[in-house]
Amino acid sequence: MATRVLLIDDDTRMYELLAQYLGQNGITVTHAPDGGRGLAALEASTYDAVLLDVMMPGMDGLEVCRRIRAKSTLPVIMLTARGDETDRVVGLELGADDYLAKPFSPRELLARLRAVLRRAQPASVAEKLESSGVSIDVSAREVRTGGRLVELTGLEFDLLVALVRRAGRVIPRDALLGEAGRSDTVVGERTVDVHISHLRQKLGDEGNRLIKTVRGVGYLFAKDGP
Repeated sequence: MATRVLLIDDDTRMYELLAQYLGQNGITVTHAPDGGRGLAALEASTYDAVLLDVMMPGMDGLEVCRRIRAKSTLPVIMLTARGDETDRVVGLELGADDYLAKPFSPRELLARLRAVLRRAQPASVAEKLESSGVSIDVSAREVRTGGRLVELTGLEFDLLVALVRRAGRVIPRDALLGEAGRSDTVVGERTVDVHISHLRQKLGDEGNRLIKTVRGVGYLFAKDGP
């Protein structure tokens, strides 16, 4: 079965280029020229991922991403002509799985899309992690604390898994994305800090008891026992 991707972008030429290139690589692309029609398409059919332009007339891509995340964990890659870190931070804060600045090569987009889709698939071998009252079912991509299900974005989940796998050991801030299997995600250290802050809030980590900041180095997840 072909992978189905929804492109929400007002650039028709971009759609034609990606439809041809991705189609040659087993990916069917459906086009929605604005945010409203993109959201309607998501309600009407099923897709494996969304390619979402930030700068569109009417409802912009950031608002579309916010609405997608309110209902779904569907993988989202943001596309934009803007290349500064602020846009990356905002998009990723809203739950986007990756970010690609225009102009980009279709080959790079394909590589990033495949990486996002791999992360969204359940692992072939079940893995369960637990430390300090936080339990993770890696294959199901579920996190619980105190029996409560915690809703995380894709990037937040991957960062948490990396931290818990190395519970009790410090992971340098600049190495954390690589440990999380996100070395293909181009973000700055501030973005990592933002996602750690969100993780703490969602886990109810008051006083940073679970995720500790090692000043000037990185982060450490508390390990059970002494």
